[in-house]
Amino acid sequence: MVAQKTGTVRGVIYTKKTGEPAMFINVKVKGTTLGGTSDVNGLFSIPKVPVGKQVLTISAVGFKELTKEVEIKANRITSVKLKVEEGVTEIEGVEISAEAIENKTEVKMSVTKVSSKEIKQIPTIGGEADIATYFETVPGVVSTGDQGGQLYVRGGSPIQNKILLDGMTIYNPFHSIGFFSVFDTDVIRNAEIYTGGFSAEYGQRISSIMDITTIDGNKNRLAGRVSSSPFATKLMVNGPLLKQNADGGGKSITYVLSAKHSYLDRTSKVLYDYVDTNGLPFNFTDLYGKVSVNGESGSKFNLFGFRFTDRVRYKALSDYNWSTFGAGSNFVIVPGSSPVFITGKFSYSKYTIELAQIFDDELIQDQKRSSSVDAFDFGFDFKYLLGDNAVRFGFEVDGPTTEYTAFNTLGNRIELNNNNTNFGAYINLKYIIGRLILNPGFRYQYYNGIKLRQGGFLSNNSPEPRLGLKFNATEKLRIKAAGGLYSQNLMSANSDRDVVNLFYGFVSSASNVPKKFTEQDLEQRDVTHALQRSTHAILGFEYDFTSKLSLNVEGYYKWFNQLTNLNRTKIYEDNGENTDKPDALKKDFNLETGHAKGVDFVVKYDDKRINMFAVYSLGYVDRWDGTQLYNPIFDRRHNVNLIASYKLGEKKDWEVNFRWNFGSGLPFTQTQGFYHSVDFNEEGIGTAVEQENANDLSVLYGELNRGRMPAYHRLDLTVKKGFRFDNSSSKFMKNSKMEIVAGVTNAYSRRNIFYVERVTNEIVYQLPILPSVGISWSF
Repeated sequence: MVAQKTGTVRGVIYTKKTGEPAMFINVKVKGTTLGGTSDVNGLFSIPKVPVGKQVLTISAVGFKELTKEVEIKANRITSVKLKVEEGVTEIEGVEISAEAIENKTEVKMSVTKVSSKEIKQIPTIGGEADIATYFETVPGVVSTGDQGGQLYVRGGSPIQNKILLDGMTIYNPFHSIGFFSVFDTDVIRNAEIYTGGFSAEYGQRISSIMDITTIDGNKNRLAGRVSSSPFATKLMVNGPLLKQNADGGGKSITYVLSAKHSYLDRTSKVLYDYVDTNGLPFNFTDLYGKVSVNGESGSKFNLFGFRFTDRVRYKALSDYNWSTFGAGSNFVIVPGSSPVFITGKFSYSKYTIELAQIFDDELIQDQKRSSSVDAFDFGFDFKYLLGDNAVRFGFEVDGPTTEYTAFNTLGNRIELNNNNTNFGAYINLKYIIGRLILNPGFRYQYYNGIKLRQGGFLSNNSPEPRLGLKFNATEKLRIKAAGGLYSQNLMSANSDRDVVNLFYGFVSSASNVPKKFTEQDLEQRDVTHALQRSTHAILGFEYDFTSKLSLNVEGYYKWFNQLTNLNRTKIYEDNGENTDKPDALKKDFNLETGHAKGVDFVVKYDDKRINMFAVYSLGYVDRWDGTQLYNPIFDRRHNVNLIASYKLGEKKDWEVNFRWNFGSGLPFTQTQGFYHSVDFNEEGIGTAVEQENANDLSVLYGELNRGRMPAYHRLDLTVKKGFRFDNSSSKFMKNSKMEIVAGVTNAYSRRNIFYVERVTNEIVYQLPILPSVGISWSF
């Protein structure tokens, strides 16, 4: 018996309209079971295709079916370039869904994939859709508020979430007003949000990953969008610097430019003076640019840069601002004679944040807090696409330099400056055996620079096995599981115990840690490392009721083996004079452990005119600090999100968006009473207590976070009307669309509590009802 000769067909798929890579498109070899799916760069590869003439069928929801004849040669790679056109594909009355195929060929544990189109189905805030609002609807995500609220993912704090923009780490992705991120929705091609159990290609975070990929730019013509609302104005343009050949071949160069600026601090004095006569104190500016050089085979080289700024002058009590800028490059290489895809990246960025108190309209400079991260990052990834199977491996080197200056409650100055170089390498496999999908992986992470102040080094090696698997039990039911070990060296310069804390600084190399840690069973263990670590275990299932209605259920457990926080009770220097003092009073950092467990339910309905999904999360989070067990301020027991988007009219030019969010009360520390504060610093024990100023009150706190705030709930609505100019004689106008957006945030003006001023007992509420009207022009 003679073995059949085979070859490989490999290619790149673009959209005909813009020339952008077409993601998650099904490619099949007609008359066989062979096939593959395009990745985020539009690339696919199908091995072991019989030699001779073969027909490829390309299909996906939203695109017309395409066929392409190719000639397969023995032991050779045949490269093709395909362009798909928007439209409707149906075979025997059933729409072809790339997501449905992916559900059966990928583990997809605790991941939400979202495009700019899906982000725009969430009610807009101030007329502009933003991924920050979408992130709040992801299963397991908890937000602590509208103003300066942070996002916590399945028990992990914000510092434990890694945000990537084209491979570059963004250290602060969300603006102070919690509705907006630094990312322009119109430049997002794809975003993948992992809330746990992520694979070995991601490292240096112990809770979650958000990986954002931006568009390359329109290869055919000048395009863009301009919009304005009471909250902000935005301009985005993209197009070709060098066009392809008339037949779509050859090299092309494209660009993307985006700018958005908020003037809410001024417009709110007129439009929203009922919130605060001084206006809402939020202001930000975001700039982003990118140039892409695109080869004919799918290879490309990108250069990009950004600058994001944010400023808040809150209730005349503090002046807060941060800025970040960066530049980088990434590339994709598709070798002509090798079945491997090579990607790489290099980037540099700097993030700076400052917070100063204001007294009598003057900044108190000697009490100013500041922090910065100065970092570079480069790495290479290699991927073999073997049909539905894949092998991926790579390495990454990064070098964050962190600086932190602050003052503790005793007025002592704290300065922490660290310089690190970290190395990570990984291998990740995907192998399908019948109905079983296996996704094992391993990551080795090395952290340089963790040197003990008292001499010696702590362990800075972190071997991290990962595993994901899925079993296709039936055509409709799929059972899945994932788990792994995770670590990070970067920590936040604020405390997880702060209910309201705009200051978001960073510290690395937590070296001055206690030598011992007391576990919950009161046994003491030696501290062998200063890393933050976690262990994830997740089990769930997916069920398709119909091709349009599905259910996803995931139960998770995260064990935070070790967490590192700044020691806010330090009063002694850690030197030879204070060897008899306890570590809790002299170390720069203290340690904690913790647990997060829960279950997330997602019901999703997706049709041509209506899209709906409902999310319910049941969660429990605790922390142990060596002396007490407590619930952190983001421990929300119940969280509900109901989202719907409906398109009306013959041309679908009307759209209604709906979101209702409910969250049970968050923990807080109650006030037990007050006492007179006496200053013993000058006279010591001889201080005349009866002559001291009795007007200075100090707070007597109750047990940590034993109280619960009232429940949070909010309704947001948006109505959109689009206007097209299909009958215009102008080509520019035919490609244009005007859209008017009317929306309302917190439609029934729920008085959600922001915080309570302890001494005066004044209640400060989250934002009330905020109506807005925006207008945009796409071209």
